[in-house]
This record gives sequence, C-alpha cells and structure tokens, in this order.
Amino acid sequence: MTSVLQSVLDPAGPQAAHISWLWWLMFWVTTAVFVIVFALVLAAMWRGGRARPSADEAADRPLAAAVSFGVALTVVILFGLLGATMWTHRAVLALGAESAVTVNVTGHQFWWEFEYDAAVPSQRVTTANELHIPVGRPVVLKVTSRDVIHSFWVPNLHGKRDLVPGITSAIWLQADRPAVYRGQCAEFCGRQHAHMAFEVVAEPDARFERWLDAQRQLARAPQSAAETHGRDLFLTTQCVLCHTVRGTPAAGKVGPDLTHVGTRGKIASATLQTRPDDVAKWIRDPQHVKPGSQMPPTPLSDADVQALSDYLVNLK
Repeated sequence: MTSVLQSVLDPAGPQAAHISWLWWLMFWVTTAVFVIVFALVLAAMWRGGRARPSADEAADRPLAAAVSFGVALTVVILFGLLGATMWTHRAVLALGAESAVTVNVTGHQFWWEFEYDAAVPSQRVTTANELHIPVGRPVVLKVTSRDVIHSFWVPNLHGKRDLVPGITSAIWLQADRPAVYRGQCAEFCGRQHAHMAFEVVAEPDARFERWLDAQRQLARAPQSAAETHGRDLFLTTQCVLCHTVRGTPAAGKVGPDLTHVGTRGKIASATLQTRPDDVAKWIRDPQHVKPGSQMPPTPLSDADVQALSDYLVNLK
C-alpha cells in the first residue's frame, strides 16, 4: 500500500480537511497583511525622504485616519480568524459515530499500544506501532499514557491530542482514501521522543475485517527446526517476562504484544524494518539502536539471535 507524505497540507480525512482549510485561510490573510504593510512602509519611507517638515495640523490628519483605519481593520481580521477557528473546532468535533471502530491507545516510553475493543473480551485485539483502520468509517481513539505525557498526531488525518497519565480522552478520525499514513509523538517525552513513530494503515472495510480476524488468531506454530529453536529461546530467556505471544506461555505486559509481529511493516516504533537482520540487531543490542529504551540487550550467541529473529519474523 502506498505511503503518503506526512503533511497537514495533504488532508485525507474530514477533520484534516477542516484543519487544512483553516491553515490556508490564515496563510493567505496574513500574507495579504504582510504585503500591504510592507508596501505602506516603503511608501512612507519614500515620501518621508521627499517631504519637507510641516507644523500644519491638517497635514497630520490623513496619517491619523490611516492609523485608525489600520487598527479597525486589524480588529476585524483578528475577530474573523477567531470566528473561523471556532467554526473549524466545531466541525472537527462533529464526526458521526455510526459503525465506529473503537481503539484504546496507550503511549509508552517509547512505543504505542493499540487495543481494538469488542463486546466479547476474547475478540479484542492488541497490537503495537501499527494502527489499521477501515476507509470511510469513523474511528474513535480512547487515548491515555502509561508513564509521561505523550501526544498522538497523524497530520494527514487529524490534529494533535495529548495523552495524560491517569486520564482517558477521546479523539475521532476518519480516512477517506486507502494509504499508509505516518504518525508520531508530538510531545517531548524523553531521550527517544524522535523515535516514537507509528503508521496508520487505512484499507477497504473488507480487507480491514480480514486483518482483524487474522489478528484474533493464536500465534503461528513454528514451521522449521530453526523457528522451533527460536520459540524455545523466546520462552526460556528474558523475552517471556515482558512480551505476550498468545498460544504460548508468554504473557508479559511490559513490552509490545508479539503474537503477530511478523505482519507489521516495522518494529521499534517505526525505527527498523521487520526483517531478520533488523530484528536480530534489535534483539542483540537495542540500546545501540534506541538509547534509553526500556528493552535490555539479550546475551545470546549469533546463531541463537538469528534463530530467535527468524521465529519472530514468521509470527504472522
């Protein structure tokens, strides 16, 4: 699926379109004001160099009238922009909730947890750093933080929303066309703030439902001796203390759920690709890739690291 440029000026949803409209309105209004003021300054400098000093009060009247007109126009422009901002705010909040998909979003240092809500607990799906949404359907995100203040931002789809520890708030968004949109944390949250990104995969409704059904399944069983060895390493090392792989005894809640990590395009909050070499690099020394992250190095031989990465990459 095509990835698009991360930009608020390329709206792909109704809220982003309203925000983009407001941005362009302010841009053109302030550009016009700048051009007019700059032209008046040049005109005043030119006339000031040619005119002779005069004590006639009548000569000051045009200047006073111009200043009064400028002040009145400034007030009108500011109130106009205020009204446009309030209208945009109301429009952004007006997205309907019919057939909405509900996702619980939790910010961690330094990764994103996405839990797809369902009335039946066994049907809930938990993933990390890759948010799948259906095209043309509203999505409500219930956002919070596990540690410090983060900020959820997908410029092509919506504005920013802070994630505050202990407080859950909601944000609505909708994608109008299929694509992969980049999102990121927009609130400084520690050493790896710049490497706390994620991707939003907007896809047709049928494809989204197939993905959701696949995510509900247990982890894929190893298909080779190398993968079996990798699974055994996963279950007998520190990995099992922090991560969950449904269908195995691994039920850690500190790090991301890895049940279907092989289906994600990237790992480590969009820092590395989900391929054996990058996964092995991450397992071997995550502090070299993301200093300050919560994942410690894994003291294994090169052969064991490769077997473990092969197992993880094939969890699809």
